[in-house]
Amino acid sequence: MRFSLASVLILLTPVAASAADVAYKAPMYSPAPAAGWTVTLGVEGRALPSYDGADSTDFTAFPVFQIRRAGTNAKFRSPRDGFGFGLYETNNFRIGPVGKLVRPRKDGDHDDLRGLGDVGWTLEAGLFAEYWWTPWLRTRGEIRNGIGGHHGLVGDLTADAVYQVAPAWTLSGGPRMTLVSGSAVDPYFSVDAAQSLASGLPVYDAKGGLRSVGLGTQLRYEVTPQWGTYVYVEYERLVGDVADSPLVALRGSANQTTVGAGITYSFDVALPF
Repeated sequence: MRFSLASVLILLTPVAASAADVAYKAPMYSPAPAAGWTVTLGVEGRALPSYDGADSTDFTAFPVFQIRRAGTNAKFRSPRDGFGFGLYETNNFRIGPVGKLVRPRKDGDHDDLRGLGDVGWTLEAGLFAEYWWTPWLRTRGEIRNGIGGHHGLVGDLTADAVYQVAPAWTLSGGPRMTLVSGSAVDPYFSVDAAQSLASGLPVYDAKGGLRSVGLGTQLRYEVTPQWGTYVYVEYERLVGDVADSPLVALRGSANQTTVGAGITYSFDVALPF
């Protein structure tokens, strides 16, 4: 399946020119700094499937990183968002570079993976665009290309209703959908002849298309303008060729749930750009 940046982002975002005419602003959280850049660092713990398509759970930690220009306020972030920043922004529209790190999969990490070989770390890099239809409703599209473990295209489409339920508390959630090219899923869900012989799974060639649909929700608490913490649950249902993979159908599950909690700290830095 072929992707174009326009086909993914147009599904979620009107043209930027019309976005600039809207009077309201998307929800902001921490106060704007005086100069330079504002960097947000943090750590997030996750209980997630042992591998993509697994019916067992592992526990791990991931870094959190965001950067924005001084003079702009921190914006809402969903757990499904990649790490990026806006190169062009209006009151309710943003577009810019984005990246996401995908963990490796090791042959020896789980009995279900024996004989399937290793898949290394992957950096997915690309572009995002997001649009606030109202002060409480955001849609976002990301298109990313893999470097490392896979070399395919991944498109994430999400929508989040965002409610400030108390001065320091924000509740959000909404639907998710992921589309992929064949090269993005082949290392994880295909089984070639040698792997079939070593693993006992039938030969299978996973194609691209709709990978998953799901829902997610997050509760965030702003401890101070610098410190924040959050908890979330993300559920996705694998579909199409991915769900039909023998690794999923015979040894795993199409139902994938991730539970996470994190803490972040924001600070100002002066950079020569």
